[in-house]
Amino acid sequence: MAETLSLPGFVDAHCHAFQRALRGRAGGGDFWAWRETMLAEAERQTPELVRREYVEVYRELRAAGYTAVGEFHYLGFDEALAAAEAAEEAGVRIVLLLAAYGRGGLPRFRQESAADYLRQVEDLRGRGIAVGLAPHSVRACPEDWLEEIGRYGATQRLPLHVHADEQPREIEECVAEHGIRPIELLDRTGCLTERTTVVHATHADGAELDLVAHSGARICACPTTEANLGDGFLPVERVCKRSIGLCIGSDSNVRIDPLEELRELEGIARRQSGRRNVISTETLLCFGADEGAGALGLEQWDDVEVDLSHPSLRGVEDVFEGLVAGCSADVFL
Repeated sequence: MAETLSLPGFVDAHCHAFQRALRGRAGGGDFWAWRETMLAEAERQTPELVRREYVEVYRELRAAGYTAVGEFHYLGFDEALAAAEAAEEAGVRIVLLLAAYGRGGLPRFRQESAADYLRQVEDLRGRGIAVGLAPHSVRACPEDWLEEIGRYGATQRLPLHVHADEQPREIEECVAEHGIRPIELLDRTGCLTERTTVVHATHADGAELDLVAHSGARICACPTTEANLGDGFLPVERVCKRSIGLCIGSDSNVRIDPLEELRELEGIARRQSGRRNVISTETLLCFGADEGAGALGLEQWDDVEVDLSHPSLRGVEDVFEGLVAGCSADVFL
């Protein structure tokens, strides 16, 4: 009997590796209070620190079954190069989702213009680094930035990732400024296409989900981070009923375990619907691998090996069901 099982590697479609340093820090308040702590951690980052620390995070990702990562990066250009080097050393395929930041946040996050941002993207591409566009959010990018980035994405056929509808306040501020909700603004500015991945969409309403479905865009859910930050629950069943593609991300890296992310997605759907087996195991595994690869524009990424002799799989009738229902990432070799 085989002692291992080969599976497509899991794809971490949304990662902020530096935030791993925040795990275990006690803190009250809400998302916005946590954000201040996060900004302080971001401020202390240097290329040398990123190079040293990210390789350890990426090794953790690899050990947990992730073989590819989308690093949503807003710490600076030299730090982006350091992240790419760290991923190569750790043996993880990386797509650098370089963030566009026009306002707010820290000065180090921001580019002078959308054109300046796109020059940075071109520089990374010229170095042979796989990249994706990443207007950070509708908070961070003015409407004219979104339009310019959307046009570039359409001509270059690059993945585009963007935070949207994570927090109610974000939606309220968008409505106050633009008269429409965040995903509606992405649609209006040409940033919502089949190459778009909307990160979180926790508080997206029905009309916004309809736009996502119509455009062929995906949603990246990060359940362990969303739970840790008190973001709320993604309307999983409503997303699936619209046949919207779902992928997963470790995001703040408070936990690094793709099986836990997938299990929590199904758990949310069960709590919301009052039924079991809302999403099939086959579909969940697809969310963890193929959909993430699609979100990052990857055609190839490494497989991962399951240790069939692991105690958590002892006596299970269906390895795949047992893997998703009851295993942790230590089941991977």
